[in-house]
Amino acid sequence: MKPLILGTAGHIDHGKTSLVRALTGIDTDRLKEEKARGITIELGFASLTLPSGQKVGVVDVPGHEKFVKNMVAGATGIDVVALVIAADEGVMPQTREHLDICSLLNVQHGLVALTKVDMVDEDWLNLVVDDLAAFLEGSFLEDAPVIPVSSVTGQGLDDFIKALDQICSKIPARSSSGLFRLPVDRVFTMKGFGTVITGTLAAGKVNVGDSVEVYPTGVKSKVRGLQVHNDSVPEAFVGQRVAINFQGMDKEQVDRGQVVAFPGTLIPSYMLDVSLNHLSTALRPIKDGAKVRFHVGTSEVMGKIVLMEKDRLEPGESAIAQIRTDAPVAAVRDDRFVLRSYSPVATIGGGFVINPLARKHKKNRPQEIEALKEMAQAPPAELAGLCVESAGFSGASLAELLIMTNLSTKKLEEATGKLLSSRTLILADKDSRTLIHARVMEKLTQKAKGHLDTFHSANPLKPGMPKEELKSKFGLALAPKIFSLLLETMSSAGLVVPEKDILRLAGHSVRLEEDQEQISRKMLEAFMQAKLAPPTVKQLAQDLELTEKKALEILNHLTGQGNLVKVKQDLYFDSAAINDLKERLTSHLKEHGEISPPQFKDMTGLSRKYLIPLLEWFDSAKITIRIGDIRKLR
Repeated sequence: MKPLILGTAGHIDHGKTSLVRALTGIDTDRLKEEKARGITIELGFASLTLPSGQKVGVVDVPGHEKFVKNMVAGATGIDVVALVIAADEGVMPQTREHLDICSLLNVQHGLVALTKVDMVDEDWLNLVVDDLAAFLEGSFLEDAPVIPVSSVTGQGLDDFIKALDQICSKIPARSSSGLFRLPVDRVFTMKGFGTVITGTLAAGKVNVGDSVEVYPTGVKSKVRGLQVHNDSVPEAFVGQRVAINFQGMDKEQVDRGQVVAFPGTLIPSYMLDVSLNHLSTALRPIKDGAKVRFHVGTSEVMGKIVLMEKDRLEPGESAIAQIRTDAPVAAVRDDRFVLRSYSPVATIGGGFVINPLARKHKKNRPQEIEALKEMAQAPPAELAGLCVESAGFSGASLAELLIMTNLSTKKLEEATGKLLSSRTLILADKDSRTLIHARVMEKLTQKAKGHLDTFHSANPLKPGMPKEELKSKFGLALAPKIFSLLLETMSSAGLVVPEKDILRLAGHSVRLEEDQEQISRKMLEAFMQAKLAPPTVKQLAQDLELTEKKALEILNHLTGQGNLVKVKQDLYFDSAAINDLKERLTSHLKEHGEISPPQFKDMTGLSRKYLIPLLEWFDSAKITIRIGDIRKLR
């Protein structure tokens, strides 16, 4: 039998818990406060076996307006809803809100239980039924069976079960493929067992002994035991109500709203791109930047809404938006969500997640908006490519794509394989299986060319741009392996020439202007005459009436040409003088084995201003090695 979940919905005191008790024999109100006040506060759970043999998990939700967030947590993952309406009161505020929430969560199957019929006469009942037909018109329950029942007398209960059985027989089974995810809706401890959590398995399957992780906290544990409908089982599947007993986990380490999944399979995010529907029954528009309560899975987090195309969304309108949350959310593509206003608290809309690992978007960017609309409607075969392109310069790993597409591993590999074959996607990192889109690589190439061109224009006497400086122009978004792929691609295409740690555009070469040629000759002459007592950059700039920046540009050019040797910042020597000194130093070390700074001073006649930098340069050039205060030939 396929796993199915029945959820209740409806206004407070309309008889949801009494109906569940009459159907299952289980009182889902378990808290002392619930017993004392006579109202449901927390989610309640039961199970029901239908005449066909179909087993149904039952989630009973609170009806009070103060506990709507608990209702949303319980409604997540239900397959069929029993909308409970008391015959003596009819449609009430939470009846409307609960029906809206079920619609926003894409619940498509259900029936109506018209309760407390033993408290009204037939004429009144007929009026309520007529009113109910008008209320349900246009909703997913428009043609649903309406069953008059009494939990006190038992009237209509058999009809309700029969109608429920017929509906359940038509609900298709869920696919068991996909990432295992269990949104937590209850946590408790059981003597002899330890920490137990419950929830409706949203996707995949889990086995006893599996290692799991709690998101977004990262707490890890092992599945010690599993129960479905109070029976111990070796494995649990998508759509089942599951109780998991953890090995060595404290109750305080997990809470409602968190998600249990396999280690490393989910990536919590603070930004989600969404398709948003604003309820037509809402009292006011949604304003851009408004603070909202974002419900996804069993969690409620605060955040703000960014409308991509406009400054306000009127009731009944739909739009592409971004939710920026105050706390991380572990969601996947197509997860349904409910949006409630911050204050006063009311359900205002909902929809589905387009991209759970979104980048920050700026408003009124038509190209980005169209790309998100395309992603929202894309068939599975095209979705992977669009997701990789949306990841921009970062690229997207296979693990990220599983979350961004919500495809099975097999289908995702098939889709990416075809895109790799057509060169639409490029494999940037074999280890993490990170992919980058060909159009993004072209954008990277154009940006890199622009940065290099700007550098050459600003530094005409430098042979090229340091690679790390170019990488820094792209910020942290560009991973090292993608940068390496970029350089490899540009080099293969003949666009750039790499030379050690620098890059230059293929057409760039250093050419001195006529006045620069004259200045460089004067500089060389000054250094040749100075031998081992060269002028400082400042002195040189003053003598030749140059700015220090201009003087440094020409000095670095002459160094690159091999005419000068840069010993340290602002200290350059004539190459011939350095080579002569190198020969003398080498001969001394071969004859005497070592040299001290005073001996080096006696040999050269240099002051400390030049002596120490030269000794250190010979060390760095791997000609000498320093041992204490002496140098030896390396």
